[in-house]
Amino acid sequence: MRLRIIILAVFFASSLIAFARKQETVAELIARAESSKLDDRPHLYTEIGRRQVKAADELYAAGKPEEGRAAVRDVVQYSDKARDAATQSGKKLKDTEIAVRKMVARLRDIKRTLPFEDQGPVQDAVDHLEQVRTEL
Repeated sequence: MRLRIIILAVFFASSLIAFARKQETVAELIARAESSKLDDRPHLYTEIGRRQVKAADELYAAGKPEEGRAAVRDVVQYSDKARDAATQSGKKLKDTEIAVRKMVARLRDIKRTLPFEDQGPVQDAVDHLEQVRTEL
């Protein structure tokens, strides 16, 4: 009985440590992607893109269109890098295509919430990401 309690306590403590670990920032992900193997880069770059889409949404909602546009430019940049890494490695092509499709859908949702004058850069990004998808 005591052994079970000790095992459960150790398991519980280790799971708390795992959940308490902070998530990597975008800058840390970028550094990790640049230094990782080619096979790991598509996933890391699409994760950076996904986080930047979320950041763009939050920035536009907070009334910061300049920062939102910068985040959208980052989405395009890292989606291109994900495409390049996936095609060079020949792996994770479908996963990358699916991730880009989800980013496109989210950017379209963001575009619908913006004033007309702020929609242009987001639409340009959507068009570019659609091109990235077709290349995959």
